[in-house]
Amino acid sequence: MTKPKSVIHHFFLLLGILLCCSVINEVQAQNAKYGILGLQAPEWDVETWIDAEGEETQLELSDFEGKIIYLFTFQSWCPGCHRYGFPTLQAVQEEFGDNEDVVFLAVQTVFEGHRTNTAKRLLETQEKYDLAIPFGHDAGDASTHHRSKILTNYNTGGTPWVIIIDSEGTVMYNDFHIEKAQAVKMINALLKMKG
Repeated sequence: MTKPKSVIHHFFLLLGILLCCSVINEVQAQNAKYGILGLQAPEWDVETWIDAEGEETQLELSDFEGKIIYLFTFQSWCPGCHRYGFPTLQAVQEEFGDNEDVVFLAVQTVFEGHRTNTAKRLLETQEKYDLAIPFGHDAGDASTHHRSKILTNYNTGGTPWVIIIDSEGTVMYNDFHIEKAQAVKMINALLKMKG
């Protein structure tokens, strides 16, 4: 009589373990579908930039060779960008503002709402958050079906999105919002590795 109970008990235990593993694998697969963590950062190919003073400029990833890059992507109408992303960007930028080895950039990655998320909104957003950092406008082109090139090339999942690139050009963080403490810890670790 105890043997059948034991077999049934083991069967349900094994079934529970298999279901648990299935859920874990599904969560890992979902997390893996975005980002290019651990890969070499692709060029941005962003055509429209304003510098820290709001003047038109041109920037490429290669302009920041040997630097640690904190790249924040947003859309002008994204509530999470304004509620969490920009305040975190401000806080982390203040933490490392004087460090020449750390660069901060914000790019409006347009993948919807092209009439609202315009290049004209860059200066307005830069001034609103008092961020003396370069801002870019990335609406893509025909090659990306007029979706942001960063969104496409970095396989981002939307906005707000943070990309942290180390001094060797490797993507070390590529995900939705990051907390200030986590970003500061990561950048400090990357600075130590840089020497």
